[in-house]
Amino acid sequence: MATEEFITVGQLGRPRGTDGEIYVTPLTDFPERFENMTEIYISSGDSWSKMNLVSSKMISGRPVLKFENINSPEDAARLTNRYLAVPKDEIITPPKDSFYIFHVVGCSVFDSDTKRRIGEIVEVEDYPASDCYVIKTDEGKRYIVAAVKKFVKKVDIHSKRIEIDSSGLIEE
Repeated sequence: MATEEFITVGQLGRPRGTDGEIYVTPLTDFPERFENMTEIYISSGDSWSKMNLVSSKMISGRPVLKFENINSPEDAARLTNRYLAVPKDEIITPPKDSFYIFHVVGCSVFDSDTKRRIGEIVEVEDYPASDCYVIKTDEGKRYIVAAVKKFVKKVDIHSKRIEIDSSGLIEE
């Protein structure tokens, strides 16, 4: 399967114990997704390989996986820093008014009052207070807008259209 068909949900860390278990650093808002998994995809160069799981559990709030045919700390260490992913059709539906970054990137941004096209979201930056949308105009200018209700007025993921209150944020 192509890389675009997968969503990265974690990165493998250091081995745990002596039987090949390995810690996972979750890259998802839903770390509980790792519990009771039976298979997951692991990065292998530019592609993904399906790996079967013998066990998956949470230890002190952190996922720990045991892969089939990985039976020692040395075997597990060879997987350290590789990414874990699930097919896009297996993602967990986000709460109402929440979106995945891959849904937002590529959306056209319009002013909520004038309906004038401002540009396109090219990146989402993660900050402690909120995510910020990086908007690139057709002229090449870049603007950063906090992804909060005060500025983001309407999101239509299906139409790839986002409306913002741009007064004071974007030059005319």
